[in-house]
Amino acid sequence: MSQSTTMTIRLDPELKARLDKLSTATQRSKSFLAAEAVREFIELNEWQVNEIKTAIKEADTGDFASNQEVQAAFNKWGVNGD
Repeated sequence: MSQSTTMTIRLDPELKARLDKLSTATQRSKSFLAAEAVREFIELNEWQVNEIKTAIKEADTGDFASNQEVQAAFNKWGVNGD
């Protein structure tokens, strides 16, 4: 089993009550649910930050879609790009 550490967070009463209800409904501890929520939040945001960094590098090197590629994408979706 992997090691863990303890962290204290403050929740507003409504959010705490919702966590309590979810914990009961899923038969999971509040700690487990909170850890999963934090894990998913971090994974999503790490992905987003990495995608932004990649896009900035591409933009810095001038790696953009051509006008023809953009128009083809608009045409595919039936959008007038003019």
